Amino acid sequence: KKKKSRMNYLNMMNDIMKCGTAGQGPGRLTGKLHMISYFMTCVSYIVRQNSVQSPPNFKHHVTEQSRLSDRMSRRLTRTYQLYSRTSGKHVQVLANKRVNANGDDGAVHAKLEVETDSFGSRVRIRGVKTGYYICMNKRGKLIGKRKGRGKDCIFTEIVLENNYTALQNAKYEGWYMAFTRKGRPRKASKTKQHQREAHFMKRLPRGHLLSERRPFDVLPLPVPAHPFSKRTKHSHHQRSGGR
Repeated sequence: KKKKSRMNYLNMMNDIMKCGTAGQGPGRLTGKLHMISYFMTCVSYIVRQNSVQSPPNFKHHVTEQSRLSDRMSRRLTRTYQLYSRTSGKHVQVLANKRVNANGDDGAVHAKLEVETDSFGSRVRIRGVKTGYYICMNKRGKLIGKRKGRGKDCIFTEIVLENNYTALQNAKYEGWYMAFTRKGRPRKASKTKQHQREAHFMKRLPRGHLLSERRPFDVLPLPVPAHPFSKRTKHSHHQRSGGR
């Protein structure tokens, strides 16, 4: 690679020298300023010719779009539990708006409804029993909120190599949902992605069957108040032969 880049450099310098001598002769430009301008034009042209156009960065586009909330698409909701790797129990949202990881398998407060926020892996997590969303305040504390439309209530799911999932807050990047061995929320500003306290596993609630939920609910068409007018009844009577 070094030899190839060196050859390209030598070829480019050779072209520059040819460009510089091309301006000499009977019709050469006069004055040092004209020669410098002509020389810089040649350099700019040759650099453009030798430069390779880089492919479009689709990863950057996906990352930017994932940061935006999708208000148009229909939201996909899933119901499961979040098993904490450190406490050995499940994340739960209590009626007093507190969040901990002391829920038993199948506990009513440990049943969570997770809804998508964008086409990426950003989600909102709501306690089914209380209706509170899991959010994070500016001090890095987990709290429950009735309305979860803010970025402080959105988390990015990151699947790790050990098959656990880390949940990074969308408003405070680098801050993760985490719990201690006693199930207490850990201050998010002191958390890292590789720490056990920030590792979770998705589990279906006890007694919950896969067939209990459908990915989309089909809404029936509205029925008009007067489904048949007098004209419709008359036409139907004619088609039936007056029977």
